[in-house]
Amino acid sequence: MLKGRSAVITGSTSGIGLAVAEALAARGVNLMLNGFGEPGAVESLRAGLAQKHGVRVEYHGADMSRPDQIADMMGKAIEIFGAADILVNNAGIQFVSPVEDFPPDKWEAIIDINLVALFHTIRHAVPGMKQRKWGRIINIASAHALVASPFKSAYVAAKHGVAGLTKTIALETATFGITCNAICPGYVLTPLVQKQIPDTAKARGISEEQVVRDVLLAAQPTRQFVTVEQVAALALFLAGDDAASITGTLQAIDGGWTAQ
Repeated sequence: MLKGRSAVITGSTSGIGLAVAEALAARGVNLMLNGFGEPGAVESLRAGLAQKHGVRVEYHGADMSRPDQIADMMGKAIEIFGAADILVNNAGIQFVSPVEDFPPDKWEAIIDINLVALFHTIRHAVPGMKQRKWGRIINIASAHALVASPFKSAYVAAKHGVAGLTKTIALETATFGITCNAICPGYVLTPLVQKQIPDTAKARGISEEQVVRDVLLAAQPTRQFVTVEQVAALALFLAGDDAASITGTLQAIDGGWTAQ
């Protein structure tokens, strides 16, 4: 069903993006990886995925705050694979601070990478998807696309923007065999979440252990972190033909957080 398709996955050298890459490669999807990392480690990752799954795996180190680099990445993917059949927008950054102390440069970087970059990847992917009458756009949003938390003004604003962008693109592409959906995970113990624990502890004046217990997992009735494999499984389903009538949705996978 997906064998021979191609996917561009931003932020896919670790965390959720890497798990999605593994899931798609296991179904025969060729990959364009993207993300930061030491060159040797990235090359080992690329080669390992290709050998393990028998698919073609390329890598582009585009900085997702740079529209020119995004254009180059998307152009290379289309040149190499003939199309970007599946686009997974996963790259993201975070910063935690009270709004009055929030550095403007951090605000701009979070909006650029978590929201504006999606506009650029999507606008390059959609023409080929329309031409081939098939495409899957999967935006990794967050529970913060649905609800807010204190001290995360830029991130929450960006993810709410992703929700609106997802719905709009779904409507624009609905008659072309293209779907556009957002996955909204709760707390997943990725490098992004691990890095924000000390900042949250500082902002709230509590210990890092209290952040995990009383802030992160307290938001999720299951009291469990969502796993990267669970998010990847949902992305894999949305990429398949069984999800052809699912578009414009915000798929919560958050241990019950947004049910409260």
